[in-house]
Amino acid sequence: MSEFDPHKLTVNLLAPATFTQPVEGRKYTLTHSDITGQLFLDIGYMYNMRAVNPQMRDEVLAEWKKDVNGHLTLAGTAYVDGGEYSSSAAGIRFKIFMKEMDTAISGIVYGDRPFYARYPLLRDAPIFIHYVSNYPQYRQVLYYGTPRQYLSQINVVHR
Repeated sequence: MSEFDPHKLTVNLLAPATFTQPVEGRKYTLTHSDITGQLFLDIGYMYNMRAVNPQMRDEVLAEWKKDVNGHLTLAGTAYVDGGEYSSSAAGIRFKIFMKEMDTAISGIVYGDRPFYARYPLLRDAPIFIHYVSNYPQYRQVLYYGTPRQYLSQINVVHR
């Protein structure tokens, strides 16, 4: 990953999901190819764990959830480690996730544009990413703005 290129994004709706349903519980599985830079986004009622590389665990998962006040938020997860890496290796993974997260979120948001057209209020919902780690210094929940911010930053050059 790196800078987001909409032409390198492949979107797959997992039936029975559509570009308008579900809302709450809508799940995103974003994976990528290190070789081609291609992004793969699956949208559905469940995560597409078959697309996740169990050795690399470099996917970003996200879901529309209600917060404590009943407002929808886009809550994501990045798996840094579960104790299988040293602290320094986990730190490298954490830094890579941090560097690439804007690109990943851009792919998730851009790939579901029809959803935001149907639910425009969700363009202003907060995005939080939970970095999962056994090491406290990498176990964090960070705010990443709103879908509107990502949609406004994406320039599509027609090829």
